[in-house]
Amino acid sequence: QVKLEESGGGSVQAGGSLRLSCTASGYSCMGWFRQAPGKEREAVASMYMINGYARYADSVKDRFTISRDNPRTTVYLEMNNLKHEDTAMYYCAAATVPHCTFDALAGAGNWGQGTQVTVSG
Repeated sequence: QVKLEESGGGSVQAGGSLRLSCTASGYSCMGWFRQAPGKEREAVASMYMINGYARYADSVKDRFTISRDNPRTTVYLEMNNLKHEDTAMYYCAAATVPHCTFDALAGAGNWGQGTQVTVSG
């Protein structure tokens, strides 16, 4: 069993910012995915928790920043300059894998409950 505790979602005007948090432990790879109505789930960002190496989807790489805390139990997603297309349910994911790729992270099947991000205006 896996428990990932997410928070930080909400409603924000276009151009605004939000920070998502996901708390878990014992994982080498953590990250964020999102799914909008009528769309497939897509990777947003990932982080290899051991050395902090980050990866981003092209759609967010200039606006979002993924980070970790010192104990490496929490991963954050700082979302800046939010756009309408960022509206989605955001899910935290975690895995212990030798290579922290989007596919490996998703394949582990360890998901948070999701937190809604809505961009308006």
